[in-house]
Amino acid sequence: MIKDFLKELASNGEFVLFVGTKRQAQEIIKEEAKRCEMFYVYQRWLGGTLTNFETIRKSVGRLKEIEEMEEKEYFQSLTKKEKAILEREKEKLHKNLDGIVEMNRLPGAVFIVDVKKADIAVREANVLKIPIVAIVDTNCDPEKINYVIPGNDDSIKSIRLITSLMVDKILEGKQEFLKSKEVQSQPQENAGVVLTKEEENGRQKDN
Repeated sequence: MIKDFLKELASNGEFVLFVGTKRQAQEIIKEEAKRCEMFYVYQRWLGGTLTNFETIRKSVGRLKEIEEMEEKEYFQSLTKKEKAILEREKEKLHKNLDGIVEMNRLPGAVFIVDVKKADIAVREANVLKIPIVAIVDTNCDPEKINYVIPGNDDSIKSIRLITSLMVDKILEGKQEFLKSKEVQSQPQENAGVVLTKEEENGRQKDN
């Protein structure tokens, strides 16, 4: 099942990239991705977000560079025109990169609302063999989607319900991942314990 796939993915420490750039999906994608602490694209898909990942990271670096500049005295010495140019550049970068600024590796899967509108994202994920989970309406081709969720991708109610259910499963998987990390970090019983000679002799007798 699709929900089991997402749960297992999250339980292995992988993350899902949420994509929904159509008006009806934008805020839902942003809210639900944040709820499970995953990355998201809700404004515009930048070509190469997956297939040209290093270039996207350079754009992220530029965004952080501008933000750091604003905090330094040097920024105050710039002219109004220079400040305005940097501000416009920052706004543009923020708009396109907002949900993926901290994404430093490729996702384990991509969740998409409206594969027709997000056709570039579909192509890039297919090229890299990244599994796609998507809400697929009757006017869309499901052939290139690994996990198809039949649904109305124009209905806010439908988008919210389906996305919320997927996120619930991701959260379950994340809980399992955190529990497994806790178990691994706990010292094993008797690990590193040095026995006295009497204790060692006692164990040998018991055996």
